[in-house]
Amino acid sequence: MTPATATALYDVPGPRTRQRHRIYGVLSTVVILALLGWIVYLLFATDQFTYTKWMPFEYKGIQELLLRGLGNTLKAFAIAAVLSLALGGALATGRLSDHRWVRWPATVVVEFFRAMPVLVMIFFVFVALKVQPLPALVAGLTLYNGSVLAEVFRSGVNSVERGQREAAFALGMRKSQVMSYVLLPQAVRAMLPAIISQLVVALKDTSLGFLITYEEFLHAGKLIASNLDYDLPFIPVVMVISPIYIGMCMLLSWFAGWVSRREQRSPKTEAAHVAAAEPGTLLPGGEPPTAPRP
Repeated sequence: MTPATATALYDVPGPRTRQRHRIYGVLSTVVILALLGWIVYLLFATDQFTYTKWMPFEYKGIQELLLRGLGNTLKAFAIAAVLSLALGGALATGRLSDHRWVRWPATVVVEFFRAMPVLVMIFFVFVALKVQPLPALVAGLTLYNGSVLAEVFRSGVNSVERGQREAAFALGMRKSQVMSYVLLPQAVRAMLPAIISQLVVALKDTSLGFLITYEEFLHAGKLIASNLDYDLPFIPVVMVISPIYIGMCMLLSWFAGWVSRREQRSPKTEAAHVAAAEPGTLLPGGEPPTAPRP
């Protein structure tokens, strides 16, 4: 990096500024360590690390309860994720349609379910329609996340340069071909972070299932934390469940990064190598045209 490019976006800090930044870094580290130490002190002061509170996790029945709840969480998330992507794609197609009678109803559906709280939709399906907990949870997550993903898909397609679309139409391609072969391959890479972010939201929102008695991961943790025989181990349950939720979200983000890197290495997205021009016949079946001699 040359000095010109290094200072194009910001001013290079001088000696005093660098020293001030180091002081800020040291002070921030001290504050963070002090905060962590204070939290650990409170945990010990309130007897959160006693054997009685952590004893439930030794029993096979408790472990099976947690594993069953984790499996139910992943089951609800998998179904909701697939249905949300499908619904988002369908609604985005409707919003991108050239026909008003298709575009306007799709717009109304997207805006309505984006504005509705997901918990209200889950309760409505569960109570008013008298649906079982799993379908009610999946329905609420699908309607909300599908409408949000529809906007993500629409924005991603519209983010592609207009010249790409016009060039494809100039070549005689139909709209479906332009969307499939030109716009979507370029838009996916721009949409992928937002798609994964919304799927992470769907994964975390599966915890709302415990409000309608769906036996997911948080519901299992609630049963353990409310057990008087183990002195209400609320904090130990949180310390066990939270890293698992965080780990699942990080795994989903890692998978998105892996897909993105694989997409960039795909032959369909790599630049084609064009051979250098060589002297030769410019017109088929003849020599290059020359000016008439005087």
